[in-house]
Amino acid sequence: MKYKIGDVSRILGISTDLLRYYEKKGVVKPQKDKNNDYRYYDTWDINFLIDCLWYKSFGFGISQIAYMVTQCWHGDLVSLTDEKCDELESTIRRQELLLEQLKKHRDDLARVKDCMYVCDIVPSPEIVSYLNRFNSEYADSAELQRLSSQWLDYMPFAQRYFEIPQDGLTGEGDDYAWGFSLSVKLADELGVPVKPPVVRRPSRMSIHSAFKSSGKNAFTPRHLDFMLEFAEKNGYTITDRAAGNLVCSVIDDDVLTGYFEVWLPIE
Repeated sequence: MKYKIGDVSRILGISTDLLRYYEKKGVVKPQKDKNNDYRYYDTWDINFLIDCLWYKSFGFGISQIAYMVTQCWHGDLVSLTDEKCDELESTIRRQELLLEQLKKHRDDLARVKDCMYVCDIVPSPEIVSYLNRFNSEYADSAELQRLSSQWLDYMPFAQRYFEIPQDGLTGEGDDYAWGFSLSVKLADELGVPVKPPVVRRPSRMSIHSAFKSSGKNAFTPRHLDFMLEFAEKNGYTITDRAAGNLVCSVIDDDVLTGYFEVWLPIE
């Protein structure tokens, strides 16, 4: 039985362009009518094309498939399937991490409003972080610009991160800084280099809370005054800078508002 290219396209559900590509790569060699240049495929050709579709289902590229189906030695085929297994395992792990991260973000969104201006004492998360914006200005050093580009590739695992130094907390200054942070677990998983200006920040007993800032350029250390009042009232001493993450930006009372989670180390 002979089949025209349109027939094979319908039987296999693939385009005629792909059939011509497989022909160009030598996967199939349909007979051509010398009078009209029509292509005619037999069941042998269709078997090879089914093999191509089988490998394509694993995510192999078309050129690679053409080689695997028509020119590949057994040892090469084993090596190629081993490589694809490694690639799929890496992809699966990436998807697992993405799912974990999205679930964490969902949980953070669900609880941040309940934490708003409520202080409790908890260990801060152990993180890896770096800073690239100081007040309203981004650092212009080539090193930090390269680092920022690297860390953007870590999204969505990297979170927007801020620090407020102690003098800013006490009102002796009004400085703050922004950058990115990762949990130590994710930093290890992603192979993030940890060397200055990237630092590893250990877990410390802290006052934990959440606050919001509404409108453009409204972020200020004064948003944390309620935490300082809580520390003074309960006899805690602030031992280091405040650090936290932007959880989300939403419309609140018709104004774009950032919701922030924050930890303030104490003793």
